Amino acid sequence: MAEDSLHPIPIFDDAFRSRLLDLFRWRRDVRHFKPDPVAPSLLDRLLETACLAPSVGLSQPWRFVTVNDAGRRALVRANFEHCNADALASQSGDHAAHYARLKLAGLDQAPCHLAVFAESDPEQGHGLGRRTMPETTAYSAVMAVYTIWLAARAEGLGLGWVSILDPAVIAETLNVPRDWTFIGYFCLGFPREETEIPELERMGWEHRRGAGPVRLER
Repeated sequence: MAEDSLHPIPIFDDAFRSRLLDLFRWRRDVRHFKPDPVAPSLLDRLLETACLAPSVGLSQPWRFVTVNDAGRRALVRANFEHCNADALASQSGDHAAHYARLKLAGLDQAPCHLAVFAESDPEQGHGLGRRTMPETTAYSAVMAVYTIWLAARAEGLGLGWVSILDPAVIAETLNVPRDWTFIGYFCLGFPREETEIPELERMGWEHRRGAGPVRLER
């Protein structure tokens, strides 16, 4: 008997697909958190789920770094403030005033901080699929991020991506290996509010678009 036949194939019916679409719709980039702690067992479960993400050559190049040290968190926040000030200075006119009103990080409230890296040339996977496109290791790590983002939402948690950071400074702050590529810094915790509309859309910064009419066929 084939090994796969020992495991029944799940049925993804209309009810499941509807609930899955709800999960996609309610995934938010969260910046307002409750102070409630995230249980270590719950975080472990989320990280295990993230490892189900697809990866080039089954290399699983993602590397998760939990940041609990107050000193390191303070350095991350200082780097955010510096980069955010530069970003604000690059805006002009009404955009500058609008940008200044945005809350772009939940670093002070989120109970859990998680940095994600990609190992650039992991031994696992034996280089399959990376010879012509080595950047696929970073793409694979991003897939793991999206997996944990959805899994967190299903557990009632929110994830916030802090992208206004200097990758070199963060790598030095967290003292990670030189061949690790910084993917992103994430705040994790229970959302203070729930909304189906992204905060940037509610604040008038931008609005979500559909697939649109642009479709090339050859």
